[in-house]
Amino acid sequence: MRRASQLAVEKTSGAPPKLVASQLRRMRRIVDTAVELAEKGGFDAVRLRDVAEKSDVALGTLYKYFRSKEDILLFAFDEGVTRLEQSLAARPASGRSAQERVTGFFRRATRGLLRNAQLGSALIRAMSGSEKETAQQIAASNRRIARLIVSSLRDAPELLTTPLESFEASAEERELADALTGVWFAALIGWVIGAEPDPAAVSRKMRSAARLMLEGAALDARPRGD
Repeated sequence: MRRASQLAVEKTSGAPPKLVASQLRRMRRIVDTAVELAEKGGFDAVRLRDVAEKSDVALGTLYKYFRSKEDILLFAFDEGVTRLEQSLAARPASGRSAQERVTGFFRRATRGLLRNAQLGSALIRAMSGSEKETAQQIAASNRRIARLIVSSLRDAPELLTTPLESFEASAEERELADALTGVWFAALIGWVIGAEPDPAAVSRKMRSAARLMLEGAALDARPRGD
């Protein structure tokens, strides 16, 4: 049986799910229960024994789908990225410049992630985990975030409706996406640990980061001597 975390990766690559309907319903209950617990009590409230009991699934069965609570929360994060892709494909980030569009993207992404503070904190803590088992899933989510950023840079929402494996970015776009994603997660972690309690500060930092990085890219592109 394939783990749910593997399914999350397969969904992004267009591979068909291999679980039967009853297994998908069971997995859905597990994820929904974990999200409900996180919404009420954050990361520490998501205990696998409680998730199994409340979702009416044996603990051993839960482990057939997920390795850890981080695994479940990463699956929920991936579903959030899917909703963001759908939203931006239908209503792209607005702005006359790449800087305005990228800033708008991060504002919407941050608002969606932190709509419920407890759940947002739990998802961020799961994303910042160091378990090798979740590295593939985190890498897949980061690739999808990079595509969202490049879509905003290019003002090309059609990128979000094509298979992820067909997405190609230039070397400069990849560097910008990686750098902006790094700043975003650093700002989000700062919010989680209370270094910056105002969620709006995350969006302000991303506005500054987008301005500095994109202006820097433009300066690097100028002929020497200008």
